[in-house]
Amino acid sequence: MTKTLEVYKKISPLRERYYTASIGKEALLKLINESEVAEQVYNSNAIENSTLSFEDTEKILLQIDLDRLISEREIFEAKNLARVISYTDTKAKEQELNLEVILLLHKMLISNIRDDIAGRFRTHNEYVRVGSHIAPPPLEVIPRLEKMLAEYQATHNENIIKRIAKLHLTFEYIHPFVDGNGRIGRVINNYLLIREGFVPINIKFIDRNKYYEAFKEFDEKRTAHIMEEIVGKALTNSYYKRLAYLENKQIITLAEYAKKNKLSHSNLINKAIRQTIEAFLEKNVWKIGMDRADKLI
Repeated sequence: MTKTLEVYKKISPLRERYYTASIGKEALLKLINESEVAEQVYNSNAIENSTLSFEDTEKILLQIDLDRLISEREIFEAKNLARVISYTDTKAKEQELNLEVILLLHKMLISNIRDDIAGRFRTHNEYVRVGSHIAPPPLEVIPRLEKMLAEYQATHNENIIKRIAKLHLTFEYIHPFVDGNGRIGRVINNYLLIREGFVPINIKFIDRNKYYEAFKEFDEKRTAHIMEEIVGKALTNSYYKRLAYLENKQIITLAEYAKKNKLSHSNLINKAIRQTIEAFLEKNVWKIGMDRADKLI
């Protein structure tokens, strides 16, 4: 709880800096968002055991032939999720999240993969299991989702990190679809963040083990401490990246920064992971924005 509050207090000034720095830079913001689509797609699909590398994902989205054979399903998984992510960036600013929107996002995601289940919740005897967790019966899906959304809206003025973490854990606990729950759940996170004036987050594949631990914690203890940490760090990471570009910083890798300033690279990496310096992951490489006077920000 204390850690979450500390991160939340950090978010407020970052958000203010972001709004100030973004004035008149809509074109740059659009480029940043577009450049992140492939990374979002890669990480979200990789968490679900996709075999596609980041390079594979980029090539598929750019319609470049791959050097190896991959399944048609993985091609559609990449293209469909990219479409959903791009759609969310616009739709979230126009429409409150509701069950109809969730169903639409799912239909876009699963079309041409499993058309028989695309755009509908589990029904009849469609039970699902994730590890040792058996999701609630199909008849409970809609009431639980409605309660989830109502509780989220009822806490509008509270800590956004706690709200997103709880909603995400609840959504995945319900597991309302036969397939696509994880990817839609992560899309919903960003839908709500964008709608409330925050930047989207990217939960990374390299954090998958910790991510799964968060679900175990919620399943066993009904607490969300691990997920709050994941969401909080992802949010600061997203602000650090955008601010580096918007504030016209010189962007270099942490390795380059360490070498140039004769600092310990491993020490800088530890600080970056804890988000105690304004470093950010971009294409799985730690980078940092420096001012023109060559000082760490």
